[in-house]
Amino acid sequence: MNALSRNILKAVVFFGLGLGILYIVYLNFDQSYREQCALDGIPAEECNLLRKVITDFSEANYFWILLVFIAFFISNISRTLKWKMLLEPIGYKVSNANAFLSIMLSYFANLGLPRLGEIVRCGALARYEKIPMEKVMGSVFMDRATDLVMMFLIVLLTLSMQFGLLTDFLNEHAEFALGWTGVLILLLVLVLMAVSAFIIFKLLRQYQPAFADRMIALGKGFLEGLKGIVKLRRPFWFIFHTTTIWVMYFLMTYLAFFAFEPTAHLGVAAALMVFTLGTLGMLIPTPGGMGSFHYLAVVGLALYGILPADGFSFANILFFSIQLGCNVTFGLLALILLPIINKREAVGAPEGTTVVQSK
Repeated sequence: MNALSRNILKAVVFFGLGLGILYIVYLNFDQSYREQCALDGIPAEECNLLRKVITDFSEANYFWILLVFIAFFISNISRTLKWKMLLEPIGYKVSNANAFLSIMLSYFANLGLPRLGEIVRCGALARYEKIPMEKVMGSVFMDRATDLVMMFLIVLLTLSMQFGLLTDFLNEHAEFALGWTGVLILLLVLVLMAVSAFIIFKLLRQYQPAFADRMIALGKGFLEGLKGIVKLRRPFWFIFHTTTIWVMYFLMTYLAFFAFEPTAHLGVAAALMVFTLGTLGMLIPTPGGMGSFHYLAVVGLALYGILPADGFSFANILFFSIQLGCNVTFGLLALILLPIINKREAVGAPEGTTVVQSK
């Protein structure tokens, strides 16, 4: 099986997984919706969750959805500037257009194959800015590492504001106690992985020295890319853009509340809870967190008295507005514009003029 066939197969598997989770979530909430209809005296033939979602989507206030789009755009302007700040200390000054469009292309790729987006993002910038791939990867790794820090801080903030509600949810839906046996097994697995990697590398050095040297060169380039975080010339602005990205992410959830009548009365605390749970749901390797995002968003809304059927409608309004309205639109634009922009720039400038090599 060639690389293209494998990638297509992976995309089909992950997309199918997302659809499967979403369908199971739909069946669960459809059953509860029918039970609620029976309590309210609504005939069964008039009670269909899919029809309700379509109706709710059509009746949403799209002024607020437009504001969600604006928050999405601002977050990615900040991500573009943040990424450029990570590249500058290692000697590369890239164009705003190439950096922004590479990020948009990565979101689009993630819809087909989760986690592929970061590779696409690195590859696009490396190609159009003539930067070694491994150095771009180092900068993206640091970008995502700061995202993990922000996610951790947001979870802590949510715990401090809604400790009782969130701990009740965790007690009901998750078990995190590994116990000493689980911890020891985990440590043993990590040690075995490290020893195995060392043995494999020694064998490569002995029997495949050219390949091993290439891996060492990639590792050195990757580490050089990581240096960007400790050589930042304007750390205040780096923190500002990192914070702006996540404030905009939060606002996308909060603003969407006002687009849907059953959630329009909810406040900042509820938005923070739904945002936190929804973000955790998007860590599941399905396209955009499909299914897992819906489930956790509905659970988060249920903590504030929103019926599961209304929560499911809200989750779909927010999910498809961002994934289709933003990611697909900007992703297709990136596919079209990246070659055009760089072809035009290549006509009027010598190759490599967008790169400033480090001394």
